[in-house]
Amino acid sequence: MEIVTYILIVVGVILVSMTLHEAMHAFTSYWLGDDTAKLQGRLTLNPVKHIDPFLTILLPLGLAIVGAPIFGGARPVPFNPDRVKWDDWGAALIAIAGPLTNLVIAFLAFGIWAISGAPMEGLYAQIIITMFTVNLGFFVFNMLPLPPLDGSRVIYALAPEFVRTGMRFIESFGIIFIFAIILIAGGPLGSFMQGSIGFFIDIFTNIFRV
Repeated sequence: MEIVTYILIVVGVILVSMTLHEAMHAFTSYWLGDDTAKLQGRLTLNPVKHIDPFLTILLPLGLAIVGAPIFGGARPVPFNPDRVKWDDWGAALIAIAGPLTNLVIAFLAFGIWAISGAPMEGLYAQIIITMFTVNLGFFVFNMLPLPPLDGSRVIYALAPEFVRTGMRFIESFGIIFIFAIILIAGGPLGSFMQGSIGFFIDIFTNIFRV
């Protein structure tokens, strides 16, 4: 029964976190002058509009069940870079809006946990700890500079044209490329995720003096 409760908590946290993540992509794109996401129904807090079966559900749940760091993503929010203010930098801003949302959620959740006495047991503790660890996982994973993840858009804005050409080629494979990376480099990726999540938790711990 305990594992069932944990899985339900993880699913709930993922749906809330990734809905806000993708909605912020859409809201930022709209703010920068592009209504593509709005026209395709992505300017919404309805999680059904944003879920990717593999990245949002199967991958995070699989990682949760085996006790690995939880990370994942959702359906990319479409936008037209030709209609966005500030060109490539506008596109980069749209990209990082999602992961930064996860980082803010993680920070706030950790702060609430710390202020409430940093409990380690009970339903409340399980929910709030899952909230900040899962959101840190989503932040770190989506900031990886691998197309089509959000972090690649920041690199794209800085990169010379020949690098951009290679990135566009990789991005054409979409989720298949990310799936291949997870399969091929699952061990090192998991270690990197664990270390990165721990790094941010250490920062939060020092800020809130837990």
